[in-house]
Amino acid sequence: MERVTIDVVSDVVCPWCYLGKARLELAIAEVQDEIGVDVNWRPYRLNPDIPPDGIDHKANLIAKLGGPEQVDRAHAMLTELGREVGIAFDFEAVRISPNTLDAHRLIHWAGMEGREVQDRVVSALFKANFEDGRNLGDAAVLLDIAETAGLSRALIQNLLISDADKDMVLSEIDAAQKMGVSGVPFFIFDGQYAVSGAQTPDVLAGGLLDIARMKAEARKSMI
Repeated sequence: MERVTIDVVSDVVCPWCYLGKARLELAIAEVQDEIGVDVNWRPYRLNPDIPPDGIDHKANLIAKLGGPEQVDRAHAMLTELGREVGIAFDFEAVRISPNTLDAHRLIHWAGMEGREVQDRVVSALFKANFEDGRNLGDAAVLLDIAETAGLSRALIQNLLISDADKDMVLSEIDAAQKMGVSGVPFFIFDGQYAVSGAQTPDVLAGGLLDIARMKAEARKSMI
């Protein structure tokens, strides 16, 4: 069985990234009998200038999208798309647009414990923000998520109050931007092939199958 690695560049306050994660999971389920897939979560910040305490979410969105009507339209569309893949978006519950640097540090630390732990943390962060309206800039929220995912609350607390890995996360974001990532989600297959946006499960599954086929053919040609 061929294995394909996917690096997903995303931000935990990006609704399209949450949608992209759910669609990717459906794609992986579709091809799981033919391909092994390893997923790594990579950082990106949609709003790097947000202060540590965050800002008013609704006002920020209205300014960004050009008015409340545009916000309502976007939310209605995302709510419907989310429903199709099992996401219960509750945009009214979201009060704060947080600075997500600490959330990305948590994702990095979870990854050091393994891909399954990292995936649990990423899922919990998305759900906390978009379904439960919890503030991902609040250390207590991050600690709850870390503990529930199986990480040491005391260790993560000590790391969060330090500057541990801030520079590393920022350098990863910088590297992604330098290679052309200007929007998320952004999927990188085996470090070579890129797909931008929350593609549908069939598109992602097709990409996985194509890459696995190319790898199998390349291996045969070397024999």
